[in-house]
Amino acid sequence: MNNDDEMQPEYDFSKGVRGKHYRAYQRGYKVMIHKTDGTTEERDYTLPAGAVILDPDVQAYFHDSEAVNTALRGLIKLIPHRSS
Repeated sequence: MNNDDEMQPEYDFSKGVRGKHYRAYQRGYKVMIHKTDGTTEERDYTLPAGAVILDPDVQAYFHDSEAVNTALRGLIKLIPHRSS
């Protein structure tokens, strides 16, 4: 790890609230960018189609999307196939 990437001791996250912006992130959000030339730009951010946000208790079991997909494919195999 590069020393520039390390968290500095003056940053205090002890009062941080996990998931505080969770719902807003799901709905999408706007960011105002203030440029050095005095202009501003507004950018909209939304989750990509098909994106899923796992609750923290579920995240503890899956380190990445591949792990989630592997588990779900295993579960799908257990579901009886319905013929039309």
